[in-house]
Amino acid sequence: MDLGEALLQAGQGAGGEQSFALFAQSLDQRWIEQALRATGSATVRRRKLPAEYVVWTVIGMGLLRDRSIQEVVRHLDLVVPGVDPPNGRQTVTGGAIVQARDRLGDEPLRTLFTLTADCWASASVQKDRWRGLLVFGADGSRLRIPDTAENEQAFGRPKSGRGRAGYPQLRIVALMALRSHLLAALAVGGCNDGEITLAASLWPKLPDQSLTILDRGFVSYLLFHQIRTAGIDRHWLTRGKKNLNWRVLHKLGPKDFLVELPVHRSLRRAHPELPETLQARLIRYQRRGFRPQTLLTSLLDPVAFPAAEIGELYHERWELELGFDEIKTHTLEREEAHLRSRAPERVRQELWGLAIGYNLVRLEMERVAERAAVSPRRISYRHSLMLIRNFWLLTAWIASPGVLPKRLEALHHELALLILPPRRSRRFPRAVKIKMSNYPLKRSPRKGRRVI
Repeated sequence: MDLGEALLQAGQGAGGEQSFALFAQSLDQRWIEQALRATGSATVRRRKLPAEYVVWTVIGMGLLRDRSIQEVVRHLDLVVPGVDPPNGRQTVTGGAIVQARDRLGDEPLRTLFTLTADCWASASVQKDRWRGLLVFGADGSRLRIPDTAENEQAFGRPKSGRGRAGYPQLRIVALMALRSHLLAALAVGGCNDGEITLAASLWPKLPDQSLTILDRGFVSYLLFHQIRTAGIDRHWLTRGKKNLNWRVLHKLGPKDFLVELPVHRSLRRAHPELPETLQARLIRYQRRGFRPQTLLTSLLDPVAFPAAEIGELYHERWELELGFDEIKTHTLEREEAHLRSRAPERVRQELWGLAIGYNLVRLEMERVAERAAVSPRRISYRHSLMLIRNFWLLTAWIASPGVLPKRLEALHHELALLILPPRRSRRFPRAVKIKMSNYPLKRSPRKGRRVI
């Protein structure tokens, strides 16, 4: 039974097919089938939760954070009809859901994310270029996961000022289409893995005629060389570190210089393809209320790429931080443990499902922004997510198929009302205020001691 037949059967119950109508135009069922076939996870036996349903369950886990996993299955009607007695709604136990997720594994979700992100982000980034270049951003973050021995062994636990962190954590590095916030690629590793090391799998995803804005933690001469030489007209832009050395070749304009970056001998021994020096452009600028900054970039032409515009463009790197905030604060509702899976493979599976769900919400926002003739960044993510959750849990679940197109149109109209005002320029530097707990850190008891 393929996914189309499965969803049709589910829709004959209490609304499964309708639940997916919101995302059906984006997440083609053939992609799901392709991911399952490519990873050898296609369903053979007739089960309550076949592999196709588990994929939607994992995506729903990310978007419906306030619901238990059993409630996600129930509300999306993800149980094959005819397995239970006809009287009553189809049900499935928590243990059956865990077994179904273990059978599926994380590889089909990773493959599905790769298929969809390649298509969605590539189309999205083409719509809003900067001086002919596609604008991407790359940065890393960490997510807390449940405190289990398996998760700690697989992902590690970072150190903290009070000994060690309360939860194991995983590290992600994202490549994002900055002007639509769609995730183009994602790398996942342990909390002690370096961001530059993890990001090595992302750079082949960069298309030609593109510009990638990097955090200064990604300052690496090898990385700069790889971005420039692995494609046609691929550029990078980052903020320089204080300890960098360069030699000015000549002045291009006010506070604008062509410089030469010397590559250390040890790095060239490890990577013989590197030249002795790299040419870059150095731009100094200052925004009101901020300290002077130094930018480094491979955009060497001062006429085609004016220095003032580059200074403004660099601050779009913050869009990636806002994307992380949309995931952690709004989608995952700032829970202590961001993800809820208690085994490493299910953690990875949940993360890929979360990334697919986030992109689906962003796609709907992009469509609404096009209809309203505004940037996708002008649509409120939080309120869009809440409306989509309500649609999944209420409207699509009880609506008859005949009225569903009108309900979808009404949803898009409501989203169009959530247009945010234009961005204001920041006049004050960022400040982080962390309130430390008044209570001591709970430590594991020593062997043989009782905890009272």
